[in-house]
Amino acid sequence: MTILHGGFLLAEQLYRPKALAELTKSDWEHVGQPIVEALREICSATVHSQPLAWKKKALIIIWAKVLQPYPPTPADTETRWQEDVFFSVGNMIPTINHTVLFELLKSLEASGLFIQLLMALPTTICRAELERFLEHMTIDTSSKDVAFFLDVWWEMMKHKGNQQDPLLSHFRTMAHKYLSSTDEFSHPPKRFKSDPDVCPTLPLLAMLLKGLKQIQKRILGLGMKCCALANLADMLTVFALVEDDPQEVSATIYLDKLATVISVWNSDTQNPYHQQALVEKVKEAERDISLTSLAKLPRETIFLGFEFMHSLLREWGEELQVLLNSSQGINYDSYRLCDSLTSFSQNLKMYLDTTSLSKEERQVVSELSECVKDFLRKTSRVLNNKGFEDITASIAMAIIEQKMDRHMEMCYIFASEKKWAFTDEWVSCLVNNRALFREPDLVLRLLETVMEVSMTDRAIPQSQIKQVISLILECYADLSLPDKNKVLSGVLHCWGRKGLSERLLPYLESFQEDLNTMFNQLAQSTSEQGLAKAVASVARLVILHPEITVQKMCSMAVVNLGTQRFLAQILTAFPALRFTEEQGPNPSNTFMVSCLKETVWTKFSTPKEEKQFLELLSSLMNPVKPQGIPVATLLEPDEVLKEFVLPFLTLDAVEVDLSLKIFIQTLEINAGLEEYWLQTCSPFPLIFSLCQLLDSFSKYWQLPQEKRCLSLEGKDLVIHILELLCEIVLANAETFSPDTWIKSLSWLHRKLEQLDWTVGLRLKNFFEGHFKCEVPATLFEICKLSEAEWTSQSYPGYGPGTGLLAWMECCCISSGISEQMFSLLVVDVGNPEEVRLFSKGFLVALVQIMPWCSPQEWQCLYQLTRRLLEKQLLHVPYSLEYIQFVPLLNLKPFAQELQLSVLFLRAFQFLCSQSCRNWLPMEGWNHIVRLLCGSLTNLLDSVRLIQPVGPWAQGQDQNLTQETLFVYTQVFCHVLHVMAMLPQEVCEPLYVLALEVLTCYETLSKTNPSVSSLLQKVNEQRFLKSIAENISPEERRQTLLQKISNF
Repeated sequence: MTILHGGFLLAEQLYRPKALAELTKSDWEHVGQPIVEALREICSATVHSQPLAWKKKALIIIWAKVLQPYPPTPADTETRWQEDVFFSVGNMIPTINHTVLFELLKSLEASGLFIQLLMALPTTICRAELERFLEHMTIDTSSKDVAFFLDVWWEMMKHKGNQQDPLLSHFRTMAHKYLSSTDEFSHPPKRFKSDPDVCPTLPLLAMLLKGLKQIQKRILGLGMKCCALANLADMLTVFALVEDDPQEVSATIYLDKLATVISVWNSDTQNPYHQQALVEKVKEAERDISLTSLAKLPRETIFLGFEFMHSLLREWGEELQVLLNSSQGINYDSYRLCDSLTSFSQNLKMYLDTTSLSKEERQVVSELSECVKDFLRKTSRVLNNKGFEDITASIAMAIIEQKMDRHMEMCYIFASEKKWAFTDEWVSCLVNNRALFREPDLVLRLLETVMEVSMTDRAIPQSQIKQVISLILECYADLSLPDKNKVLSGVLHCWGRKGLSERLLPYLESFQEDLNTMFNQLAQSTSEQGLAKAVASVARLVILHPEITVQKMCSMAVVNLGTQRFLAQILTAFPALRFTEEQGPNPSNTFMVSCLKETVWTKFSTPKEEKQFLELLSSLMNPVKPQGIPVATLLEPDEVLKEFVLPFLTLDAVEVDLSLKIFIQTLEINAGLEEYWLQTCSPFPLIFSLCQLLDSFSKYWQLPQEKRCLSLEGKDLVIHILELLCEIVLANAETFSPDTWIKSLSWLHRKLEQLDWTVGLRLKNFFEGHFKCEVPATLFEICKLSEAEWTSQSYPGYGPGTGLLAWMECCCISSGISEQMFSLLVVDVGNPEEVRLFSKGFLVALVQIMPWCSPQEWQCLYQLTRRLLEKQLLHVPYSLEYIQFVPLLNLKPFAQELQLSVLFLRAFQFLCSQSCRNWLPMEGWNHIVRLLCGSLTNLLDSVRLIQPVGPWAQGQDQNLTQETLFVYTQVFCHVLHVMAMLPQEVCEPLYVLALEVLTCYETLSKTNPSVSSLLQKVNEQRFLKSIAENISPEERRQTLLQKISNF
């Protein structure tokens, strides 16, 4: 600041005997040069330490000196010494007036700094200072005054406040203190209205407009006239015509305007920015094209401006047209005039169309509009024939490098412009600013650009393409998981299942190696702790080649033991994988379904793999939500049914068993969904498909073995699914319109007429209230069926005497129907002949039904048989064929168990008879043996549970051990009898059961040694051995005999 002090001392000496506080405008040329040179020396000496800041600081000190109350009182001096940060330096400067300030600003061409400092002042001081400036400009107005005035006006419109500048804050604080210590600023000038500070620029612009009118006659040069008209057009456009919330111009237009402005500066050697570096040009050009306003000028000011512009165009129009149409070339003043007038004309038309105007006002605006249009028509070549070098790429990159206004929008253009890609500057910009490109849309645009450019004929070094791909993948790796999914979604939609490998495979040499490494790591670590790391690894690979990555994961989830849930967690972290392929073998399939079908479906080699596949599907439909990783459903229940179930609901489909497991799992997992998802699967045709599958079981053993891909055990699963499905559909009946519901039921009822009648009866509850139950007419012969609920039909194979067969088939359907059939049965217990005939018929029907029963159906018949025995509706005579002597035992507690054992023996005697033994293939015999073993196991459980005290004991303690041993003996004999009748290949379950019976016998007899005498035990051993002697093969016989010998 010593240099500044010296400048003022020299100026003071030159002006003596007068004081600088008395300086006039005409004296400045003689006196002001030392001050100007001092300021220039300060700025040049600090070229490496923010010269603009030093210039600003010096001007603040000078302006503060001007604003100080004069003469200062001792109290003021004391206060300022303590509080004013500018006091020490300012005190070194002699007292000066506004002329010194304004002339210094003009000499330094510091219009921008002038506006910054002016706008930092409190409103009242700001307006008063501008008033003084305008008065100063109108005194002996020179061409330099005009040029400075126009620059100040232009800077005023471009000004955007900087609340973070500490120098400006100090200046404002200091001015506030001066305001409170003097009456000079206590009231604003009368010409101003107290406007709220919504847009403090507006009243100042109105003052500048009046100032322009005052100096109009002194505007002589054509360049200044262009500048004055451009300023006026911009002021009226931005602060009068543009809507309150204008839409920001697109980034492309914004960049084009910047390029045009800078190109004009480059070609205009007289422009102050001609020699500036590109970055400085871009910063200033951004200010020039980014005028905005938060409020509108008063209506009177607007129309004053309209009229003044019309006047100036009439006065200056012709000479300006000559200039603009000459061959001198375009300078910035002429370009700006045409550009500003073009924008003004467009907005003026909208103003005419949308604003309510009086007749006189409309006439003013219309005449001005025509005048401007006429002027532009005659000067159109200025904007149409630019002929500039394309510098948009350099400008965009400069904006990105310096992070200027709208730099992120420039990043989008940078990422999308194919012709810029892979230049040295482009690659360097990407390297230096990679942090800015960590946005999903930018990553995707960069990938699109690289994909497209790499396929062109441009000679691009392979190393450079690899470098760029690596950079983009780094940006992708730094994204959050949701953003990575956005990129992956874009990649899948743009390039499908091949991903980036479709075109970039030559530049992804390490992909296969990375893939193998990653999956080796996944196979070794399936912990929750490693999940985030695994997801990050998969994220990189899945974008390069989605198909191979996902297929490999699907295969690994099925083949590698225990990995299915962990891999499902990884997959569900990428909801983008749930996209529908527009092309490919199955365009309607989602990508995830396609990968599963192509990789693992129908390729299972073990039941364990099938189980892992089921768990994988479950996790993909209903993902587990791990800590910190967002997941999403990748498979919807409807698509799982359509792709993995519906096509395989036939008895001859190899996948039918697994499909049914998928079906029940899907229904159970999604039972709690609020949305009725089954609606999309056409539930009634789905029900009918299950019914068709059930119907095929009625001819099960007549089918060739290759057509029987689902066992009779699987029939129970089909029945369970059908019941559950019907429950779900019934519970959501309100989602159908009444008409649609009735039509759907009718359709299903008609379709069921093609199937076995028992299938339709399974839907009894489903059709309730709409259709009667259709059963064979012979069923009515033995049941009291209500005609309101039941109706008879004539079915082939149900002639006279088949009523009991139909009745037992009904009882197989469910425990509920079995209970109902039992209650409706008509058998006279008091008529022995009727009971005898019923019992014979029951045995015959049992033989006819048993081979086609599923385990659950057989269990229903087993329970029914016990009920019939209990109610003495079923008579099973007990023969003496396995009794050596009439035992003096109480067998009443075991009557049902003994009768059941004999009944099963008689049934198998029937089945193994000459007339029936060719009914079944070997698998059929295996099946009925399993049913028998299940029932006899239940029978043994019942024997164990029979209490030693019962109603037959009439309150006396009674030990039933001897009776229990007798029952075990009889069951053992009956089992061996059945074994003797059957092929040896199917007897293994019966042999195991016989050993279990012997174990029960041995255990009970040893726990009660006093029950049997030694002679009795020897007799029983001899008897059991005599029965076992008839068993073959030799190994089984010897094992049984050895077991008996151990008693």
